[in-house]
Amino acid sequence: MAERTRRNSPLSRSVNRRRVSQAWSGRALGSAEKAQVHAILTGKYEYMDNDAFALSDEEAVRLLFDEPDPTPQPDTSWYQPVMANSVALRQSRNAPAVLLTAKQERVIFLQYNYSRFRVCRLRDQLLEKRRVSPAAGREMLAWHRKASGYRDQIAQINLALVLAMAKRTRMGEMDFGDLVSEGNMALLRAIDKFDAARGFKFSTYGCRAILKAFSRAGIKFSRYRGMFPTDYDPAMERSDYAETRRVEHELDCADEVKLIVTRNIAELTDIEQEVIEHRFAVNRKIPKGKPEPRRLTLEQVGKIIGVTKERVRQIQNKALEKIRITLEEGYLA
Repeated sequence: MAERTRRNSPLSRSVNRRRVSQAWSGRALGSAEKAQVHAILTGKYEYMDNDAFALSDEEAVRLLFDEPDPTPQPDTSWYQPVMANSVALRQSRNAPAVLLTAKQERVIFLQYNYSRFRVCRLRDQLLEKRRVSPAAGREMLAWHRKASGYRDQIAQINLALVLAMAKRTRMGEMDFGDLVSEGNMALLRAIDKFDAARGFKFSTYGCRAILKAFSRAGIKFSRYRGMFPTDYDPAMERSDYAETRRVEHELDCADEVKLIVTRNIAELTDIEQEVIEHRFAVNRKIPKGKPEPRRLTLEQVGKIIGVTKERVRQIQNKALEKIRITLEEGYLA
């Protein structure tokens, strides 16, 4: 199947990026549209070729989009609530499936790949001209959105296929929701690589791709469990050593300050000692059975010693400066 894959451009990505830097010639496209066009021009884009793509644009559009019967839309309302609970996902019954005929499946894949073919052709033309006109940019985005719609529709039709394969697979300790997620990613990759012209049903190719993805996920998980055999413990994620050390340091400093005030090592005056004792409830004798003294405000201390609260602030700052110097010189040296 790989030999039928067509790249979107014969140019390398580095050449594409150099050309895109010179590409913008109009300002009619919005910023979001420009970002989408830039991603298409600089990224990887490919399609599965088919003989029908060699027809003229009018004939191909009429053949692939006008004449075929519309593909039935799948009902995926069951998927999101079940996916939120791994246990319910494993125990759920098979989802209501949309069964496509071989012709319908072939048509929708041809529509998908033809939309990508048109994007690739426009992309090559824009890179060749080294300029992006608003009309060409919008046309490329229109085909890109059409291709994305067909891709989503095919994926939704085959969601039940992933669930069925996951229930048949035994992966030991691997979470069932993670297994289904791996299967969904494999389903999207299989949609991009499936060649409907070979005449096989997509389920034949998709089941194989999904099971291979499950196998790779199992090997990866086993390797991870071998490297990290211990279960995840949120308590080990972050250590509280730094916080504990900080608290211990603050308590030690508080004890040292209390000792300095108690013994008056900083040589505080009587009024300074009284202010510090009242403001911070330090070195005050507590009568037996009485609650611990509370810290007083500047105004309350001022009423006790008979000065204004601004004067109390000045006395307090001067006393704290003496205590700080004593602490740094004598106790933290």
